[in-house]
Amino acid sequence: MTDSTGGVPFQIQNLQQGNRYIKIGTTLFPCPFANLSDFPPDLPQDQEIITVLSKQRGRLVLEHDFSHVTKSGHGVRPSEAEAMRLASKHTSAPVPEVIFADFGPDYGNIVMTLIPGSRLGETWDTLDEKSKGSICLQVWDIISKIRTIPRPSELQCLFQCVADGSLTQDPLLEDLKDPARPLISDSDLRARILARYFHFGGRQYEHQLPEMLPRSDMTVFTYADIAPRNIMIDQQNNVTGILGWEWAGILRPAFWGDWSIWMDRTAPQRWDISGINAARKILF
Repeated sequence: MTDSTGGVPFQIQNLQQGNRYIKIGTTLFPCPFANLSDFPPDLPQDQEIITVLSKQRGRLVLEHDFSHVTKSGHGVRPSEAEAMRLASKHTSAPVPEVIFADFGPDYGNIVMTLIPGSRLGETWDTLDEKSKGSICLQVWDIISKIRTIPRPSELQCLFQCVADGSLTQDPLLEDLKDPARPLISDSDLRARILARYFHFGGRQYEHQLPEMLPRSDMTVFTYADIAPRNIMIDQQNNVTGILGWEWAGILRPAFWGDWSIWMDRTAPQRWDISGINAARKILF
């Protein structure tokens, strides 16, 4: 399929996002084929087709032989794999299935099934209003399923955390003290937001913010990075999968053109998050 010239070592600096390669042993070669249908049926067993799906912040997402995906690098944490496992176990939401996962102190590797389709972010701006509305309604249906995931018994004592029970790294909720303390009640969570707001110079809402922050006696499983870059669709604009589970359990906003407008327009109910937004203005 390829000769022995023109190869480079299989190293992250030699991988370019969006490119496809033939990997032979520890060497990468340019891939001469553009589509899956172009590949010969008798691909040698020692050759692997590698597609670079994402390369950012020290993390690498690769598609292997059009069959499975690996996500590896610094900051890939057990909570991401656990979030996908919980969603797969308790809902029919279209999420990647975790095949294998391995983690070190600050490095992880997750092997997962391939979600078919293309990223919504590639076509969102070209869609008509009917298609945008339909996709958003599908996404809200998936969100409603995710919110029903039961809290694991070992996490019952926590009010807010990420999927594996570890403490959040959300800039809105990180503890100012070391070691960090768990959030075990709604009052803990509200106090943490207020402490960070004032610590980082928040003054505009110093009197109003305590009453602006929402109150709740319960928490639900949250996927916090719903945006077109993490949504897969087919050619009929049906949602085929949700990616990017590293932010599950974190209050992370997602902005993408008029995406937030459409999600707000199609929302099944309204949530008053004015206090959250006011606090975030100091941190972002």
